[in-house]
Amino acid sequence: MESARFVYSDDFLKYRFHDTHPFNNKRLELTLALIRSFGLLAAEHLIPPRMATEEELALVHTPEYIDIVKQADRETIPVERLQEYGLHTEDNPVFPGIYQAATLVVGGTLTAAEAVMRGHCSHALNLSGGLHHALRGKASGFCIFNDASVAIAYLRKNYDARIMYIDTDAHHGDGVQWAFYDDPHVMTVSLHETGRYLFPGTGNVYERGTDIGLGTCVNVPLDAFTEDESWLHAFEKVVPSAIKQFRPDVILSQHGCDAHRFDPLTHLSATMRIYHEIPRRIHQLAHTYTAGRWIAVGGGGYDIWRVVPRAWTLLWAELSDQRLDDQDLPTDWVQRWQTESPHPLPTRLLDPEGMFQPIPRREEISRKNAIITQQVSQYFNSDKACGQ
Repeated sequence: MESARFVYSDDFLKYRFHDTHPFNNKRLELTLALIRSFGLLAAEHLIPPRMATEEELALVHTPEYIDIVKQADRETIPVERLQEYGLHTEDNPVFPGIYQAATLVVGGTLTAAEAVMRGHCSHALNLSGGLHHALRGKASGFCIFNDASVAIAYLRKNYDARIMYIDTDAHHGDGVQWAFYDDPHVMTVSLHETGRYLFPGTGNVYERGTDIGLGTCVNVPLDAFTEDESWLHAFEKVVPSAIKQFRPDVILSQHGCDAHRFDPLTHLSATMRIYHEIPRRIHQLAHTYTAGRWIAVGGGGYDIWRVVPRAWTLLWAELSDQRLDDQDLPTDWVQRWQTESPHPLPTRLLDPEGMFQPIPRREEISRKNAIITQQVSQYFNSDKACGQ
């Protein structure tokens, strides 16, 4: 088997709403620079994305919505019409070339999926992907098209595959969940901050799928201010049991890194430790259950200076079997970007022990999460688990 694949084009940077929007794909530039500073990216790793076709987009999205995105940056489309489809809003403002940029992101995830399923590599990564909020006929949460959903539908159509989707973004992976809510061949697992406090407000433990898909939707809503130990306990109690019962052919994982305490849009309190552990654990599950087949995408992450580059460098290092432990960040990278960063850049790959004060409600939060986790894990012992 050849080495892992890293899907990239500078054209991914064109998915950019405006200069002050929280979704800032400069994070891709920062991450790529850090990966290269560590010497982790060889020519053989890189593959360019292709554009998704309209037929591929239509595996998930309605023709009407695809057409409106195609026309969205034309001044002839009334604002009211765009807003019916979630466009020209505060979250999803229209920008020049929006259709081409969004379609390339989807094509990047399809490129990663094809590389894995055709046996060119075991693992492939598209950091521009993970736009998990886009719905069948509507933009949502900074997401125009849902690349993960399109890739899953593509795998179902072309490879008759059973897919495990694992989403560790702080925001619930609602768009992917709803796309496959009644599909017994797709399991969606989302660990996220509870929707009581955070967009999109969904992801309750009782959202378990419907009809023959009952049991193939798994949600672990974590309390606000959840820290590393409780987060990792929830992952370990739920995800291995789910994949063991479901027995997928391939894993598609979404690696939003907005659960970190520095993230400005969420209320979780994790450190870089979980972004060291998540890829390692998914990697092990892939080799245990899916013959190594693992497609990974990016996602949320709004501290683009201190968090995203480190988290996604750790992801690529694990995925490409070039594992990194805690160490100093390359001096050239820190010096290159410090002049632009609004914060002092970290100098270590992981956050130092004791860097953050414990949350005052730690025991209460951990207890609540343990109760939720136990409730979710019980589903895997029921007759209705995993659509069976």
